[in-house]
Amino acid sequence: MRPLLPDSLISSHHVDLAIRPRRNRKSPAIRSLIQENHLLPHQLVAPLFIIEGHQRQEMIASMPGISRISVDLLVKEATELYQLGIRAIDLFPVIPEEKKDNLGKEAINPHNLLSRAIQALKQAIPEMCVIVDIALDPYTSHGHDGIVNESGHILNDPTLYMLGEMSILAAQAGADIVAPSDMMDGRVRYIRENLDKAGFKEVNILSYAAKYASSFYGPFREALHSAPKFGDKKTYQMDPANSREAILESILDEAEGADMLLIKPALAYLDIISIIREKTLLPLAAYHVSGEYAMVMAAAEKGWLDADKAFMESLLSIKRAGADFILTYASKRIARLIKMQ
Repeated sequence: MRPLLPDSLISSHHVDLAIRPRRNRKSPAIRSLIQENHLLPHQLVAPLFIIEGHQRQEMIASMPGISRISVDLLVKEATELYQLGIRAIDLFPVIPEEKKDNLGKEAINPHNLLSRAIQALKQAIPEMCVIVDIALDPYTSHGHDGIVNESGHILNDPTLYMLGEMSILAAQAGADIVAPSDMMDGRVRYIRENLDKAGFKEVNILSYAAKYASSFYGPFREALHSAPKFGDKKTYQMDPANSREAILESILDEAEGADMLLIKPALAYLDIISIIREKTLLPLAAYHVSGEYAMVMAAAEKGWLDADKAFMESLLSIKRAGADFILTYASKRIARLIKMQ
């Protein structure tokens, strides 16, 4: 077979290039030396779903590898995560249907599942940073993040009272960070003022500054049994077509007293992460959401891609866009990979 190129051309050095970027990619040692972004276990937050009971574990069909777990297994899981270098977890309670109502009153029950989980974690692993989701949708019979009136309208200001009480309850149980994900107007200021009045000035607020009305939340809603029973969430979550609105929401949340900002989802909104990174000096987080996780796992099960490599590349892209830390269901998997490198 004739060679694609003649030997004379292959051996020739007649091309005079002063700049050869490939020199900086010629070996693993050099590539690691100049790597611009790094992914470390302590930059990952593990979202965890908790259920009532003892020694209970329920696999989530749409999220392979992820389960709903009882509090005793939560402590075990958190211990393993801590040993892998993950220093923060985010808790999402799965509330039985019989405890849900129109107002979500179980959310402010001082003996509810979430409070008991926080207490157990802080007793077992006091060094672990416990983040708590602050939203009504796990607790309401209608699945919305706010109080609903007779006409189906989500009421902004009455919802703030519930969010404030939830935040105080979480702080009393030992939460380090409260994370309002509801997207009600003014909730950061309201929560900050109420936490301060209750003596919890040291509790952080991680605000979901730009949470979009995304189609990528499907597996999460299955996991939490929190899909809305009517309508959608477009009157409070953001339009995926908008970016200037994300800037406005972030500026408002910072002015209201947020300690950290979060963008959700992540991969389909890398431009938003980048834009907000340029607009704030606050720590910036991104949520690599359930649908983004599930797509990789589904393709990997078909043998169409390598899940480990896809997750690593995805999370690095989120870091590259400007996120300081990432909430991801792949956190344990990625932390193990990093430890092996």
